[in-house]
Amino acid sequence: MKILTIGGTNFIGPWVVRHLVTMGHDVTLFHRGNTKADLPENVHHIFGERSQLQDYKSEFEILSPDVVVDMICYTESEARMLINVFKGITRRVVAISSMDVYRAYGIILGKESGIQEVPLTEDSTLRTSLYPFKDLPQSPIDKPADYDKILVEKVVMSDSELSGTIIRLPMVYGANDPLNRLSPYLKRMDDSRDAIVFLDMIAKWRGSYGYVENIGYAIALAVNEKAAGRIYHVAEPETLSEVERVNKIGELAGWKGKVVSFPKQKFPEDWDLPLNSEQDWFIDSTRIRKELGYREIVPIEEALKRTIVWERHHLSTEMQKFSAPFLLDYATEDIILKG
Repeated sequence: MKILTIGGTNFIGPWVVRHLVTMGHDVTLFHRGNTKADLPENVHHIFGERSQLQDYKSEFEILSPDVVVDMICYTESEARMLINVFKGITRRVVAISSMDVYRAYGIILGKESGIQEVPLTEDSTLRTSLYPFKDLPQSPIDKPADYDKILVEKVVMSDSELSGTIIRLPMVYGANDPLNRLSPYLKRMDDSRDAIVFLDMIAKWRGSYGYVENIGYAIALAVNEKAAGRIYHVAEPETLSEVERVNKIGELAGWKGKVVSFPKQKFPEDWDLPLNSEQDWFIDSTRIRKELGYREIVPIEEALKRTIVWERHHLSTEMQKFSAPFLLDYATEDIILKG
């Protein structure tokens, strides 16, 4: 099939493109050309701005792709532009979404009350509060204020003339991760810290993760006609608690320390966790495994090993407020450990 991807040169996109090419598809990327990515030589390129998608409609008509995969559709207006441009040009669009659409995420952010049952399925209740990052001082990576995958999904899946598919992603790790999800832990491990301190509730907390190469493979599978009109989760099948996950990272990184947890009373009085850690956030990925034959092509232990190598060469503390906002500074950790 002829596949057009919108975006595809940053974190997840190159793996989607590589897998599509390996599967035998004829792949064209629409992108700005600002990011250098290691892509197969037989991939075609159309250079342009996502915000001006309609200006390239004649080129898309000539290309006549069977499926369009939009990696960077973040807002309702972008979704409407996507549908309006490609209606009558392609048979189907695949839009990348997130598990942040669920009520559980609104609860974690403190915008909704109660606790949502987990694991979340594709039919679990969505958030009622829209624009999850609008009121945050800073949003994770470069998301617009009107970001909301709920609205994107609604537009993509409700058009009567153009079929849609939605892929809801977990927290994704691997080489080129803009959030450097492992860095806050690896920094402590490589600094030979004897212990990493967690709040009790954080130690027990469970969330879904996925390795970037595996996630790319899942998205590539979604161009299959079987996926028309369907919504899929992608995530690793086993959901570890945060303490289990960090201990696993430590074992693979050669760390001799341990993760220890304490009740909130042991933490400084002025310390406040910005998230509701009573709400777990993990998803069931049975549907995509049964319907599209998805499996992890890179085993999870190998995925973590590769990520550790990359993260150690790209250590960053800049994004800790999003990837590990519950971690303390070393001095405070030492006081708690000695107390």
